[in-house]
Amino acid sequence: MSREYHLDLIVNYGAAPIIVPRVSGVHMLLDSFEPIHGVLLCEGEDIDPSLYDAELTGLSEEEIEDIRKLHASDTAIDREKDSIELRLAKLCLERNIPYLGICRGSQILNVACGGTLYQDIETELSKKCTAEEKKVVHMNYENYDGHRHVVRLVENTPLHEWFKDSLDNGEMEISVNSYHHQGVKRLAQRFVPMAFAPDGLIEGFYDPDAYNPDEGKFIMGLQFHPERMRDQNLFFIIRDVQLHTG
Repeated sequence: MSREYHLDLIVNYGAAPIIVPRVSGVHMLLDSFEPIHGVLLCEGEDIDPSLYDAELTGLSEEEIEDIRKLHASDTAIDREKDSIELRLAKLCLERNIPYLGICRGSQILNVACGGTLYQDIETELSKKCTAEEKKVVHMNYENYDGHRHVVRLVENTPLHEWFKDSLDNGEMEISVNSYHHQGVKRLAQRFVPMAFAPDGLIEGFYDPDAYNPDEGKFIMGLQFHPERMRDQNLFFIIRDVQLHTG
């Protein structure tokens, strides 16, 4: 059985995780959840491409079929899950509830606000990257848990603030894990990037108008999995929520 690292993280900081159930009427239950101190939305299958402008990707039917074969476990669409998670993300946006989206959770957040996704990064982005040093492998099935690539931090963003004391000689790069074949294509207008992969893919973003660390307030998405990296710098966000909500 795989470890539920994200639940371990929440418990270690003294908070009590509540898992949203997959039951009939859960959409109405979401509206009645009070108080919600924060929402952590994690990994899962690809989001239904009809929920964003997927028709603009220009992918052929043959390319789409190849993508489905290569990423069979990810491309099985779960429309009920999409509906529940989009409603949950929008609830956080409406009520200014702290929200951290990891991997799929960051993509849900972007789509909920009108952003779009690459249906397949390798097909739409990586193969068009001519400079060898900018090419990035975002999914490596042969070294699934060990695979890493660098991301460049954007100065004066929360992600940069968390790491600036550990960066050497003004370096702005950190190494992150990578388990995805999709990612943010057009970032929703309300968000600001926090990190980029060498190929230009956005690996982290946040809403600057909702960010108030003194009050434990934030709405952000990370494409990588900090809970699997076990790096204390990336746990500040969970700690801050708990400090300001009891």
